[in-house]
Amino acid sequence: MRQLNLLSYNVQAGIHSRQYSDYFTNSWKHLLPHPERLVNLTQIAQLLRQFDLVGLQEVDAGSLRSAYIDQVQYLARHGGFPHWYRQINRNLGPFAQHSNGLLSRLAPRRITEHRLPGLPGRGVVVAELPLSDGSDLAIAILHLALGGRAQRQQLDYLFQLTAAHPYLVLMGDFNCGCHGGGLRALVQKTELHGLDCALKTFPSWRPRHPLDHILITAPLRVVSARVIDYALSDHLPLSMTIELPAGLRFAETAAVSL
Repeated sequence: MRQLNLLSYNVQAGIHSRQYSDYFTNSWKHLLPHPERLVNLTQIAQLLRQFDLVGLQEVDAGSLRSAYIDQVQYLARHGGFPHWYRQINRNLGPFAQHSNGLLSRLAPRRITEHRLPGLPGRGVVVAELPLSDGSDLAIAILHLALGGRAQRQQLDYLFQLTAAHPYLVLMGDFNCGCHGGGLRALVQKTELHGLDCALKTFPSWRPRHPLDHILITAPLRVVSARVIDYALSDHLPLSMTIELPAGLRFAETAAVSL
């Protein structure tokens, strides 16, 4: 196995936004449970079944608004992923558990959490998948801040992360388009590739902005990349198939439990 099918999806905690006015009319859904949320998550789980590894943003780890359901665990179970992990970045107790999520069919050797600079509430979770030569493919799932200053600080942090992992995937909601100065600087300094202005993910009902990205280090190869028209959030999911360099394989493939 040399190829890996990836998906990055900001699921908006299961809230289905269909237009800008929903940010106001559905604002209560960020605080209170509603029956449509679980229906949306079940439909999202059906999409996730097609992929080997999924990075999730804006998932709730189990609070009042999610009816105390850990949404990462729920999507793992209904998507058939034997390995999953959540990183709680903003813990509001019983009211909200803002998280990043990892779903994987391969068994990670190690998972680490990183707190991003800026105001509390943003983070990166890194899963290291063992390769046949004893090294690892690091998958970093992230959700960056909205503000430009905080974003620049966080992108500088990602530069250090890139230096530590020769085989690395950065995936998630960067909250900035491909022309953003900080993101462009990161790509130029690290020679990351995969940045594509045509892959517009936001807003889901009329995608105009490429806010979600999957970036990979130079030894890895992009086989294909596309935005999937699956509008169950305010973001569309972004998929990418990547390939390891010749001579490398994943050291272990976990059994898929469906």
